[in-house]
This record gives sequence, C-alpha cells and structure tokens, in this order.
Amino acid sequence: MATPNKIFVLIIFFTTISSPVLAQLSVGFYASTCPSVFDTVRSATRSAINREARMGASLIRLFFHDCFVNGCDGGILLDDTTAVPGEKGTLPNANSARGYEVIDTIKTQVDRACGGSRVSCADILAIAARDSVVELGGPSYSVPVGRRDARAPSRAGTSDLPGFFEDLGPLLSKFSAKGFNAREMVALSGAHTVGQARCAVYRNRIYNDTNIDPAYATSLQANCPRATGTNDGTLAPLDPQSPNRFGNNYFQALINRRTILHSDQELFNGGSTDSIVRDYSDNPSTFSGDFANAMVKMGNLSPLTGTQGEIRTNCRRIN
Repeated sequence: MATPNKIFVLIIFFTTISSPVLAQLSVGFYASTCPSVFDTVRSATRSAINREARMGASLIRLFFHDCFVNGCDGGILLDDTTAVPGEKGTLPNANSARGYEVIDTIKTQVDRACGGSRVSCADILAIAARDSVVELGGPSYSVPVGRRDARAPSRAGTSDLPGFFEDLGPLLSKFSAKGFNAREMVALSGAHTVGQARCAVYRNRIYNDTNIDPAYATSLQANCPRATGTNDGTLAPLDPQSPNRFGNNYFQALINRRTILHSDQELFNGGSTDSIVRDYSDNPSTFSGDFANAMVKMGNLSPLTGTQGEIRTNCRRIN
C-alpha cells in the first residue's frame, strides 16, 4: 500500500497541444463508456500486489516492454501462434516478462464493470503500471487513455529494448531513438528501485565486472555459482535496500556500486549520466517528478488510436 505522504505529481494536458497523439488520448476518454475503469483497475492491481509484492514491479516492466516495441499497443500480451510468433518468447522477454495473468484478470473485471469489451488491453496495462507505482509508494500521475490494441505483435521490434549487458553508449542511443534524453532515461531506469533479476542475468557482473562492491558481489555468489545452468533462476533484488518499495534508494545503490545489472551500473561509472544519478540520489522529489513525467511520455509512444487496431476481447489473441 502506498504511504499517505507519498508525493503526488499532477500532469495537466492543455487542449491547445497540437500533437495528434495527445489530442486523441485523454484522461476522460472512457468517461461515458466505462466511467469505473480507473477504480476497477486500481482495485484489481492492488489485490494482485497484495498477493505477491513482486507483481508491482513486473507490471511496470511489462508496460515498458510493451511501449518500447512498436509503441504502447498491447503487442507484448499476444500469445505465440504457429503462423505468427509473438513477442513473449524473444530474448528480452522469455523467462523474464511476467504478469500476463494479472492483465487477463483485470480485463475480465473491467469488461464486467463496463458491460462489454470497451477498454483496450493497452490502456489497462498503462493504468495498471501507474497503479503499481503508487501501490509500491511511488508518485501518482494522470494516465491519458484511448489506445487501441495491435492486431499483430512486433517480434522484430524487441531488438529495440535495452539489454542488461549493454554499456552506456548503446543505452543512450536506444532511448534517444524513442525520443528520450539522458535525464529521462535515468529517471525511467529508476523503476529498478523495485523488482528482482535472475542469476542468469547478473552472473557475469558478479564474477567479471570490476565496478561492483566486492563484498556485495561475494554475497550474491553464494546463491549464484559461476557455472552456467546452475541456479539460473535464483532471484536477487535490483535494489538491495528496498526491493518492494518505490524510492530513490536505487540511485544510492548505484553510487555505492551495489546494483546487480551491468546496464544499471553504467549510469554511474564515470560517464555523462553520473551527475543525474547524484541529483536523484540527493533529491527524491526531483526523481519522483521526473519519473512521473517520463512515464506519461513513454505511454504516448506511438499508440494506435481512432480506427486503428482493435479493442481485444481477449488480451492474448486478436479478435
């Protein structure tokens, strides 16, 4: 549950904005067709996180992996078919992205509350990601809706996703290609203040990277042996201080070289983003505001609107 004194960030969209995306997405999009959508998603998301605290981080990540691949269109939710392989089985998502069943459950509850399939899976995922941030103690922000669902996944597009093994240069390039500057990239990376990673993902760092606190690396090696294929599924928190509470501890962990992903530590490794990390480490309210704004911006990545796409009745397959 979010604490009463959590920071609230209000995002205001002016009607004079000329962008066609912002003009078609709005917080009140479902005001007449499904006025209870936000309450329904919030209640279902809270229940899912209460059952499993890790699920909040998983839903935030699922939203990111949806939007970064061909826009926020619910493409990641589509199951593989013989004719059309989906996004779920690709390297960035296989044995990693999770929370699909939660979105299925929320979709069922929303459709029941609305008297039919009126809300897209893409919108449900966007709202659930925001509600996850809030439930874990992070900032709230307005979620403009009106997205429609893709009629096909974008398997090839998953190569756009930043990798846990990448250095700062490639990370900056991938975010820049989506319209994000370095500060926005670091802010979004702050979502790693919650969540966990598998031994298979962080093994190379704890045995081979030199920019890691030795005692911290040793503590992780106890449950993640050097041999590939041994304990690959063993989980460790991305932020050792507060894996289930949203805050700026992640940036303090970066400064102390106590993060488990190579890509995370690249944000504080003598490069151009060091000063941003220090700023967020010292100023939690600045991080919260920047994170909220960056999440809204990410939610506006190339959504399908109007007559594009469809409103899926089942998030796992096209109608």
